[in-house]
Amino acid sequence: MKRLKYYLLNMRPDSVTYEEMYEGRMLETFIDKDPIEHNHAVYWDNEIGYEITKTNRLDLSKPTITIHIPMKDLKVEDTSTAALDAIFRSFIPYIRTLNELNDNRKRTAKENGHYYIYEPNTKVLKRNVICAKMVAQKYYTNPTKNTIVPLDGGEDVPAYLCASIMIQVQLPIGKHKKSVQMLTKDLPDQVNRFIEEFDHKRLEKALALAKKQEEIREWLRDSEYCAFIANGSILPREKGTDQPMVHAIPFQSTKEDEGVVAGIKGMLFKKGVTVITGGGYSGKSTLLDALSAGIYNHIEGDGRELVITDESAMKISAEDGRSVRHANLSPFIKWIPGGNPADFSTEHASGSTSQAANIMEAVSWGCQLLMIDEDKSATNFMIQDPIMKALIEKEPITPFVERVQELWKEKHVSTILVIGGSSEYLSVSDRIYLMNDYQITQVTEEAKEFRSELACHISEEEENTVTKADWSNPDQVDARYLSTYPDESSTEVLRVSELGFLILGEEQVDIRMIHDIATLPQLNAIAFLVRKLIGRVNPIDRFQKFSLEKLEQDEPKWIRTEEEVDRLLEDISEEGLESAYSTFFTECSRWMDLPRKYEILAVISRMRAGKIS
Repeated sequence: MKRLKYYLLNMRPDSVTYEEMYEGRMLETFIDKDPIEHNHAVYWDNEIGYEITKTNRLDLSKPTITIHIPMKDLKVEDTSTAALDAIFRSFIPYIRTLNELNDNRKRTAKENGHYYIYEPNTKVLKRNVICAKMVAQKYYTNPTKNTIVPLDGGEDVPAYLCASIMIQVQLPIGKHKKSVQMLTKDLPDQVNRFIEEFDHKRLEKALALAKKQEEIREWLRDSEYCAFIANGSILPREKGTDQPMVHAIPFQSTKEDEGVVAGIKGMLFKKGVTVITGGGYSGKSTLLDALSAGIYNHIEGDGRELVITDESAMKISAEDGRSVRHANLSPFIKWIPGGNPADFSTEHASGSTSQAANIMEAVSWGCQLLMIDEDKSATNFMIQDPIMKALIEKEPITPFVERVQELWKEKHVSTILVIGGSSEYLSVSDRIYLMNDYQITQVTEEAKEFRSELACHISEEEENTVTKADWSNPDQVDARYLSTYPDESSTEVLRVSELGFLILGEEQVDIRMIHDIATLPQLNAIAFLVRKLIGRVNPIDRFQKFSLEKLEQDEPKWIRTEEEVDRLLEDISEEGLESAYSTFFTECSRWMDLPRKYEILAVISRMRAGKIS
């Protein structure tokens, strides 16, 4: 910390570059030869390292501080995602306390200084704000200012496994003594306090829950079920939040579907076709939302921490206006004026064609469970009742109701549907559940008998008129057209909008209907991961202008997107999520949560310039 204090106090009063702090320039002195200059922006408080890097290339007064805390000091050996998540959540209150002691309402953060830390929601995800890594200890002493003397043995010093926690600090501009106080005194004191007070019991509870969640997931993988909800789970959320609703009715399984998994009693949702129905405000959409959220683990107290769903599940809806490239929609679209439904492309898909494309993509990526809410679907894609069939002789759409069982039997893809306005799905469902005041009952036999009495079911003759579908879907993109450079520009563009858009070069990808993106930091990560993937499959000389006109003269460069994304995520698993980040992009947040491959693929498939074949 002595070096850092020296750099800050020797800055010009009007300096806002902080270059000395970021470079960490130090002189290694010797008796018999000239000093050697090193750059090392890690500053030490005993065994704890404080690594200072730029948050982005413009906001130099707001550095990112990565605090390397030896795991041995925390007396923790587990480096799982659940353990790191629990450590990070335990650290957050200490940064809040710093702000309570430091902040001044009469002054802005740039005038007074402020500490920033990512506040995660209730999902347990891999994040760049905390990771486990080996960090070599300080190999020198620091007798004066920025001069160093190597320890005996030189750089042969121990490397400790550390919990590396990332925060940001807004330094008070022009108040270098206050900056010194914040970085070299207040922050280290609070970190030391965190280590001394670390709550091992809280960590043990988090790890016990994670173990239980993984046991249930492993059981589901080898079973005939696709989801599990523990009895007593709180599914409704407080309005406008991700928090469990106070005084909500706890979930209770139906007697027919109750089972015990990993010692937990709850409801098992069988693979196949499942319909959840009920009146308005009965809780049917809440149940589907909870099942959708079950692709991720949740912390204790979320209410849905023991709602576990097939990890490959995707929530599907209509998406008017999305870009579609060379998708096979033939299972659902018989003919298209002037086009080929088996090779369909458009800049602005309709509700029905977009929902068909979303399903075909999910199936081709290996998703084993689709979740569909009638309210967010295209009606003509979902159903067509017998009267409308008789009235409309030339109907190009084969509704999903006529394919949903085939999808299960041929591709082993299950579907859970929320249906409130049509009985068409009752005859093709394996199980039917009725929600009433957030309480669930199985009504499969009653519903099918009732529908049969009304003579509204699909006859065997009608079923046989539907030809067997081709479920294959192309998974190739011409990498020439994937770029973060706008046309005729040599400067990359990457932005993430809180309104639900991701901007890469000239692409503006609308991600508002990709329902399984769990956080804005997850979207940040997708942006940087897609950029990293593009850089690998389509490297461009950044000193030359990117030109679409010139690209047209080159041969196509086809890549298989799923293979490339799988390879990318394998590398990220080894290198860490942080390896995808770049300080160049000032309109992207520093925080990142690791996404699933399906959401990365969904973003790429919506890129209008990526010509899929």
